[in-house]
Amino acid sequence: MTDAYHKFIEDTSQKSFDQIHRKTIRYNISRYDAAVEKGKRQFADLVYAKQRAAHIKNKVIIDLPKFLVDFEANFQSRGGKVIWAVDGAEAVREILKILKKHQAKHVVKSKSMVTEEIDLNSQLEKAGIESLETDLGEFIVQVAGEKPYHIVTPAMHMSKEDVAELFNKKFDLPAGSTPEQITAYVRQLLREKFFHADAGITGANFLVADTGAVCITENEGNALLSVSFPKVHIVIAGIEKIIPRLTDLDLFWPLLASHGTGQNVTAYNSIVTGPRQEGETDGPEEMYVILLDNNRTELLGKKNQRRALACIRCGACLNACPVYKNIGGHSYGVTYSGPIGAVITPWLSNLKEYKHLSYASSLCGACTEVCPVKINLHEQLLYNRNDSVQAGTAKRKEAMVMKGWKMAMLHRKMIDSPSAKTKNKMMKRFVSELWGSRRELPVIAEKSFAQLWAERREGKK
Repeated sequence: MTDAYHKFIEDTSQKSFDQIHRKTIRYNISRYDAAVEKGKRQFADLVYAKQRAAHIKNKVIIDLPKFLVDFEANFQSRGGKVIWAVDGAEAVREILKILKKHQAKHVVKSKSMVTEEIDLNSQLEKAGIESLETDLGEFIVQVAGEKPYHIVTPAMHMSKEDVAELFNKKFDLPAGSTPEQITAYVRQLLREKFFHADAGITGANFLVADTGAVCITENEGNALLSVSFPKVHIVIAGIEKIIPRLTDLDLFWPLLASHGTGQNVTAYNSIVTGPRQEGETDGPEEMYVILLDNNRTELLGKKNQRRALACIRCGACLNACPVYKNIGGHSYGVTYSGPIGAVITPWLSNLKEYKHLSYASSLCGACTEVCPVKINLHEQLLYNRNDSVQAGTAKRKEAMVMKGWKMAMLHRKMIDSPSAKTKNKMMKRFVSELWGSRRELPVIAEKSFAQLWAERREGKK
C-alpha cells in the first residue's frame, strides 16, 4: 500500500463520521441541485445539446495536435506568445522566467485548477513573489491555508459561520460578520491589489482554435480585473481545453453554467485574443499562454479513458457522487476530486500511488448520467482498475486471493466441496482485510444453492 492510500483511508474514515461536515456539504449540494434543475430548463433538448458537445469534444481529442497548432498560430498572429510545458515543473520555470523578466513581485490570480495542479502559489512564494487569489472562494481557502475543496466551489465545506470565524482571527473582523460584510471587506482589499499588481495569472475555460482566443468564465469580475490592470497576463491551461470554433461557445457556455452553478450563463464571460492592440484602451502589454501537458498525452494514449479529456470542469459529477457527498473533496488528497479526479489522477500523477481512487466508487453511474459532455465515467473507473491490475500494482495478498477466487469460480467442485465452516474460516483469513474493518464480513450459509436445489428436486420425485 502507498502512503497516499493510507492517508486516504485515514481521512475518509474521519470525514465519513463527521456529522457537522456531512451536514454542511449536503446542505450546500442540495442548494446546487435545486439551482441546476432550474438552469437545465433553458434547453429545449438537453439530451441533444449534450450529444453535440460530446461529439465536438471527442473530435478535438482525436485530432488534438492539429487544433493546438491552429490555436498557437492564430494567437501568436496577434502578438501573443505560446509556451509548451511538458510538466508542472517546466510550467513553473517558464512562469518564473516571465515574472523575472518583468521584475514582477506582486501577482493577482483568478481561479484556476491547473495552477493548483502545479502548486504554483507555493512555488511563487518560495521565489519571493506575492501571489494572491482573487476569487472569493479561493481567497477564503488561501487565507485558511487549505486547498480547494471542490472544482467549482473551493470553500463548499465551510459554513458562513466558519468563514466569519476565520476572518475574525485573520483580519480582526467583528465576530459573526455577515457574508455581505465579509464580501465588502475582501472587495476593498482586492481592489488595491489589482491596481498595483505587476502581473495577472488566469486559467482558461476554453481555448478556441480558429481565432486563437482564451475564454474565461466567472461570476465575480475578478478574472477580468486580473487581465485588465496588470501589464503582463499569463494564461496556463491544459492542452485539452481546446474547442474548434468561436461559435461553439453558444453551446459550451450555457452547458458549463447550467451544470456548474445552475445559471443560464455566468455573469462574466471574457474572450481574450492577445495583448493590447493599437487603439485599444485596456488590456496587458504582453500576454503569454502556457499549454500544459503534464501526462495528458499519456491519458490521450489510453483508448478507453481518453474521453475523460473532454471534461469541461463543471463539477456536476462531484455533486452527484454519493461517495463525494460523504468523504468530501479534501479526502481525495489530490487536485481533482470526485469521479473525474478518480479517472484522470492515476494518469496525470502515478497509477501505482493513486490507483485506489478508482476503487472509491459505488459504480452507480450517477456521474455518467449528469455529465454535460457524456463521459462514461463509471465505466472508465473500471478500465482504470483493470489497467492497474495489468500493470501489476496489486498487493501480493490481494493477487493471491483473486487468483484463488477465480480458480474456485471456474470449478464447481471447489465451490461445493468445502464445508461452510471451512469457507468461513478462509473468508476471515484471506478476505476480511480486503473487505474493510467497517463492513461486516458475509457469513456463508451451511448449505450452498446447489445443495438446496438438489434437495428440492429430490423432494419432488
